[in-house]
Amino acid sequence: MPTVMPTRDPNAAVGTIARAADQSKTEATSGNIRVSYEFFPPKNTAMEEKLWEAIKKLEPLNPDFVSVTYGAGGSTRERTHNAVSRMVKETSFKPAAHLTCVGSEKAEIDEIVKAYWEAGVRHIVALRGDPQDGIDAKYVPTPKGYAYSCDLVAGIKDVADFDVSVGAYPELHPESSNWRDEIDNLKRKVDAGANRAITQFFFSPDVFSRFQDRVLDAGIDIPIVPGLMLQPNFKGLARMAGMCGVSVPDWYRELFEGLDKDTQTRELLTASLAAELTAELHDRGVRDFHLYTLNRAELAVAVSRILGLHHRQSGATKAA
Repeated sequence: MPTVMPTRDPNAAVGTIARAADQSKTEATSGNIRVSYEFFPPKNTAMEEKLWEAIKKLEPLNPDFVSVTYGAGGSTRERTHNAVSRMVKETSFKPAAHLTCVGSEKAEIDEIVKAYWEAGVRHIVALRGDPQDGIDAKYVPTPKGYAYSCDLVAGIKDVADFDVSVGAYPELHPESSNWRDEIDNLKRKVDAGANRAITQFFFSPDVFSRFQDRVLDAGIDIPIVPGLMLQPNFKGLARMAGMCGVSVPDWYRELFEGLDKDTQTRELLTASLAAELTAELHDRGVRDFHLYTLNRAELAVAVSRILGLHHRQSGATKAA
């Protein structure tokens, strides 16, 4: 028998996107729609040029903030700091630096946090980080370090009054055994001073809604911002999903079958599906969105436009 696609009405999806785009125009203008972007620090000159090309395209959209990731074990510490510091100096962005517990003692992390404050950074994304021996290894806290993200949040707040974001996991963190432990861990981060939580990526609005209900039932009232992955390379996406415990729907997988060498179609599909997910979340009252850009602007621009963000008439880039 031929494969039967699950019930999913493309015409309804188009209507949802159009309705969300129409409603978002006014909301974005009034500041009710807030979009943020995530970048990763460049490894070489060519990648740095690509990152700054993306920044120039996205800056006129005036995002709520942008974040720059932090490599496993602090492997990109200097590059993360350089990218964030340059954004402070040369753009109108409000950058957030990712920071993890892994591989550094408390005193060293405190100095990093102070350096960010002195560089004009006022927002940190505080994460536990992956085990130093690899994502499949057992996590072991660094001796004399911050053991977990809740400890890191408290340490950051002790240094200065940073805005602190933390991670959240709508399908459970891969190391969580049950929802009670998952929600308790998030609550510890909130009690330590976290201002918002940004979720791992997901593919179904129901996944986010169920998680949001669990969070509200636990009395957690900080914003829960959905993270949306803009990855047109399905093999790479599936690999990331497997490592992060994210379930990929069969219908999503089937849409990309046979398209390994068709980059343009994969990008069109990715933009369309991200737009549909964004619109469905908007219909459910979500007004904050975090886009994992992979240092590429085009898909992020498309989704942002659907959410009502429009380019300013003149750039606000600071003089270098």
